[in-house]
Amino acid sequence: MRILLTTTSYQDTPGKHHDMLTASGHEIIRQRGPLPEERTLQLVQTDGGVDAILHGDDAITRKVIEAALPRLKCLSKYGIGLDSVDVQAATDLKVPVFFTPGVNHTTVAEHTFGLLISLAKHFESHIQSVRGGQWKRTTGSELAGKTIGIMGLGRIGKEVAKRAIAFDMTPIAYDVYWDEDFAREHGVTRCWTTDELITKADVISLHMNLTEENHHFVNTDTIANMKDGVFIINCARGGLIHEADVAAACKSGKIGGYGTDVLEHEPIQTPHVFQDVPNIIVTPHIGSRTFESVERQAVMATENTLRFLADDKPLAQANSF
Repeated sequence: MRILLTTTSYQDTPGKHHDMLTASGHEIIRQRGPLPEERTLQLVQTDGGVDAILHGDDAITRKVIEAALPRLKCLSKYGIGLDSVDVQAATDLKVPVFFTPGVNHTTVAEHTFGLLISLAKHFESHIQSVRGGQWKRTTGSELAGKTIGIMGLGRIGKEVAKRAIAFDMTPIAYDVYWDEDFAREHGVTRCWTTDELITKADVISLHMNLTEENHHFVNTDTIANMKDGVFIINCARGGLIHEADVAAACKSGKIGGYGTDVLEHEPIQTPHVFQDVPNIIVTPHIGSRTFESVERQAVMATENTLRFLADDKPLAQANSF
């Protein structure tokens, strides 16, 4: 069978996932994503098509899925977020969608705190200063004693809460699906509304799925209700914030700093509103790109794919029909 492989971190990181693919005997078509709809359409219609797509954040639209049929048997996401996949279309067309929950929460939580510490201590400007032979110093902020508002208390949000407690921060959180046992054990205070959280938090850390309802959740209106000098960290999805509004608030000082691993459109399209704002830090969607996490994700995504192609049950499926 033919498998289209597009995720770059999978391809660039060594690990046993490569051995698994090779040993499967399937033909592997390699591309470097994330791919736009037009390119994906070309690939699924070339040389008779593909049986499976092992993908990252490529545009897997209804049009792509329809074009890949009848040969396409499954979609296998390397990762958790499915906002780039038309899951409803896949369900309508009886195409299973696999994903890899539970493999990257540790490393994304670590990345979240890396961004937060960098903002609070002005690492970027200090590093650049010394690298340029200067000794410019800016006074930073302690994290201890600050309230961190965690938007989304799922696997990653929980790991962020644990680390916040280790930094002597006070964790509060909002989630529709509330884990009372975890909250009680770790002393996480529940916020019943998002408005309650954003008005109380010194740091807001985003860990929600992107939906039509929360698209551009952080905007001029919500920013106005936040504390002056709030830090915002985004290791979820770029579309959760309105980029121009955040850039303006960072320039004015209303937002003390914005640290993000994601943009609304990736890779970055230049010129970008974030590029000339010193208290905005952007990393290129590498929050889960560690040797350990990549291998866990890649092995699970590969196993999902190979199991299904061998008429076996996958490890995790996002849709049913």
